[in-house]
Amino acid sequence: MSRTRLAIVALASSLVAAPAHLAGTSHLGSTAISWEEIEARPSPNGRSRSILRAPTATLDELESHVTVLPPGQTSHPPHRHPEEEILILREGTLLVNMNGENRRVGPGAFVFLASQEEHNVRNVGETPAVYYIVQWRSPGTPKAADQDRP
Repeated sequence: MSRTRLAIVALASSLVAAPAHLAGTSHLGSTAISWEEIEARPSPNGRSRSILRAPTATLDELESHVTVLPPGQTSHPPHRHPEEEILILREGTLLVNMNGENRRVGPGAFVFLASQEEHNVRNVGETPAVYYIVQWRSPGTPKAADQDRP
C-alpha cells in the first residue's frame, strides 16, 4: 500500500463514526467505521459518502465525507462559508479554485480551504476524482445555513 493511501486510511480511520456511536453522549468519542459501513448516495454531480457530522469535545461540529466526481464535473458553484475545511485527493486530477486562483492537483494532494474564502473544484482528468473533505466548526463560529452547503 502506498504511503499516500496509508495516510488517507489512517486519517479516515481516526475520524469516522456512525450516528449510533453518539447515542447517550454529548460528543463524538474515539471510534472507527469500515468503508463498507459508509453508505454511498447519489449527489448532483457524482456520488457522496457521508462519514460523520457530530460535535466533539473541542468542536461544535466535525463533518467529513468522500466525494466521487466524474470527469468534467464541478463540485458546486464557487461559494464560501465560515467553516474551514481540508480536501485530500485520493484519485484523479482536480482544478481547485481558491478565491479565483486555480491550482491543478493530483493524487495525494492536501488542500486547506480557509474560512470565508471562495472555493470549488472541477475534475479536469479523464477518470473519476475521489476526495475526502474534513470540515469543522469551532466554538463561536457561526453555522452556515444548510442551503449554503454543497
